[in-house]
Amino acid sequence: MSFYLNSILYGWYPYLCLTVFLLGSLLRFDASQYTWRSGSSQLLRRRQLMWGSNLFHVGILIIFGGHVVGLLTPLAIFEALGISHTFKQLLAMTVGGIAGIACFVGITLLVHRRLFDPRIRRNSSVADILVLLMLYAQLTLGLLTIPVSAQHLDGAEMVKFMAWAQGILTLHPGAAELVADVNPIFKMHLFLGMTIFLVFPFTRLVHVWSAPVWYLGRRGFQVVRTRQPIVGK
Repeated sequence: MSFYLNSILYGWYPYLCLTVFLLGSLLRFDASQYTWRSGSSQLLRRRQLMWGSNLFHVGILIIFGGHVVGLLTPLAIFEALGISHTFKQLLAMTVGGIAGIACFVGITLLVHRRLFDPRIRRNSSVADILVLLMLYAQLTLGLLTIPVSAQHLDGAEMVKFMAWAQGILTLHPGAAELVADVNPIFKMHLFLGMTIFLVFPFTRLVHVWSAPVWYLGRRGFQVVRTRQPIVGK
């Protein structure tokens, strides 16, 4: 990959994605609050939905939390705690692998349900299907990074990603150079991950903002109305 393309994809593109992610979410909440939800199809294939959704959400929460802590915690803190790069990488591979497998099984059930049940597919928007397939691809790429990471357990590659992520957030001008020579599978994983942030405000993923503060604390029930006219009126 050329220097300029690498700079665009891993130096400038992250800021575009983060800007759209934050401003897009705010504007959608301000202008279209009634779309601030995850469309429900729970009356169809409820058992498959229950298993798929639970496995997916538990797995993705562990993975996301691990990425946040692993990428954004300053190296000085790990060093002060006596946590070596090798141990941190082995821990990430083990916990991430287990959570990733659970998440993969869950999202496989959700993808199968969404695409192969005619009734659910008819009631699914293009954005519903697209974001699900993007998450499926991103999770697959994440699992494929594990055997690649096992080839260099010194943690040097992991440190590059930490420095890159922290460099982006601190506006470091040379952040893109830190990942210029990493394995292509990692680059694809990074790029697709940023793209998910880019499309986030335009999909059902915005309901993530409502959890756990609003979703777990909400009162009342979901109101479901029939489309059929009421007889006599």
